[in-house]
Amino acid sequence: MSEIIEIGVCPVDAESLTRMEKRSILIKPVRSRICGFRTTLTTLTTELLTDAGTFAQACKTLKSEYHARSRLWASWGDYDRRQFEGVGKELGVGYPFGTSHLNVKSLFATALGSTREMGVAGAFERLGLTMEGTHHRGDDDAWNIAEILCRLLRLMREGLM
Repeated sequence: MSEIIEIGVCPVDAESLTRMEKRSILIKPVRSRICGFRTTLTTLTTELLTDAGTFAQACKTLKSEYHARSRLWASWGDYDRRQFEGVGKELGVGYPFGTSHLNVKSLFATALGSTREMGVAGAFERLGLTMEGTHHRGDDDAWNIAEILCRLLRLMREGLM
């Protein structure tokens, strides 16, 4: 199982459907090195992660500062949820979230009437939007995914009310 080296967080105000903030929680890897492909993909380097916390500390932050155990959380696809479950179990930390998870990738495909899911960049292109920040950085990905979710939920509200 791959190590989680960054967690992107972007709370959404459920009433106004607006993104509130974005945050990157960096995690120092224990079993692997940051180089090559990972650095190219994420821009994260060993130097950036030198003072990062542990996975356990990151989970504690999610629970204490974001009330992760009692909130719905969302991600693009199911990969992140499975990673949190697996890494949490492997390290004896547990799963930091409650039982409610929303797969925005599947929701987006369903909203389009498609059986084929696409990546975040493809969804932004489909919506005629430009992604913000650096693709594959946790905070920027969370920010961009939250934008897609907010737009979908606004459309749903408009259609239902």
